[in-house]
Amino acid sequence: MPTHVYFDLDGTLTDPYEGITRCFVYAVEKLGFPAPSEEFLLSCIGPPLYDTFPEIVGEALTLQAVDLYRERFEEVGWLENIPYDGIHKALEAIANSDCTLYVATSKPRVAAARIVEHFEMGQYFERVFGCELDGTRANKAELLKYAIDENPHAAYRIMIGDRKHDLIGAIANDICPIGVSYGYGSIDELTTAGAVAIAESPADIAAITMDQFR
Repeated sequence: MPTHVYFDLDGTLTDPYEGITRCFVYAVEKLGFPAPSEEFLLSCIGPPLYDTFPEIVGEALTLQAVDLYRERFEEVGWLENIPYDGIHKALEAIANSDCTLYVATSKPRVAAARIVEHFEMGQYFERVFGCELDGTRANKAELLKYAIDENPHAAYRIMIGDRKHDLIGAIANDICPIGVSYGYGSIDELTTAGAVAIAESPADIAAITMDQFR
């Protein structure tokens, strides 16, 4: 049986800074709130929108904020991504080493699939897993459990991501947690969350991944 390797999207496959932060600011300003600080905007990259918007607009306006965010994201935000240098080469190497690759992201599944295809990564992935538009499976642990239930036959499983949510979700499902430090989580965050190894660049991912199941 192959090894199943799950990749986070934002901060792992692509740099989503421009799209996420502009959409976030668009949403909160439309609701009459001031733009959040740069520090807060950076912290929004990775966690589900349903977790971050309440901190700015409150629980009562969160669903409206998410709708406004998606309004801009659907038009232009999804294009404001930049694939990390070397990520295509890393994906090709892992895909050619008896591994089956999946995307596992808190981003809505339909949006994630469109980004993966647009930036020419779709050929490497068996399937894209993401939350539903109503927030179902936005929690990474729940998402990975669903992914495993959908694809139960694997010799070994690995999760690669840049934030603690990725690694905590992996550990909750007995998946090997690997962090990447070139995204939006610090080395301290990744280490504290339980990363067994940390890739400093996409070029490191293939070697670290294959070391885990040799």
